[in-house]
Amino acid sequence: MADTATLRLLQATDCHLFARAGERLAGMDTDASLGSICRAILRDDADASALLATGDLSQDGSAESYQRLARHLDGLAMPVFWIPGNHDEIDVMRANLRGQWIRPERNIAAGRWRILMLDSTLPGEVHGRVDAREIEFMHAAIEGAAEAHVLICLHHQAMNVDSRWIDDKGLRANDALRAEIGRHDRVRAVVWGHVHQEFQRRVDGVEWIATPSTCVQFAVNSEEYALDRQPPAYRVLNLHADGSVETRVRQLATAEYAHALASD
Repeated sequence: MADTATLRLLQATDCHLFARAGERLAGMDTDASLGSICRAILRDDADASALLATGDLSQDGSAESYQRLARHLDGLAMPVFWIPGNHDEIDVMRANLRGQWIRPERNIAAGRWRILMLDSTLPGEVHGRVDAREIEFMHAAIEGAAEAHVLICLHHQAMNVDSRWIDDKGLRANDALRAEIGRHDRVRAVVWGHVHQEFQRRVDGVEWIATPSTCVQFAVNSEEYALDRQPPAYRVLNLHADGSVETRVRQLATAEYAHALASD
């Protein structure tokens, strides 16, 4: 990726595609919503340097879902870096999430930034954990990086988002992970998916950020499972050369959201 003063990245997460196009998650046609997200990116953010796809890209871990996902993402004509979520099947994903622009790298140099993609999944579990091997990968990558600033991406939340039911299904020992991250003064932001809602908190100079799904959203500050009527969305991250981070969530317009709900 280009070495520019400001690095512009996109994050898309929790697409939940099925083996068959047109299937629905909580009433949402997840293919239609992702298609609308991709069109919005091409209209508004086609100049981004890359897209970070942070897990639960499939709902059922099927080869067909990843093949169709690859076609959606390849149409953006920008590098796409990905990690699995708890719904993904990593071996099927590796074999079928392939395309001209889809990249397998998890340790990415970009301008004055180093981007690390951590796998937080546990086979067969909804909750996650960043295991010792991933922690070692993170430390080695940061210590070996020449870049001044670091962005870390994972699927599960690195910090509770104050919705009890989804935090119970989040990252085990997330406080221990934050302590490991805190050993490095070059980490500027940590981003994740999984929670299907927007969240941002600044702690000790680090931005901790959750991004809504490209399909359905969960209600914020909810004790029990509940959906929100917020539309599908993706995130824009402007990573500046001085290490500061500007970010915003872009939601689908009302008409695009209605299309994804009504599609058949």
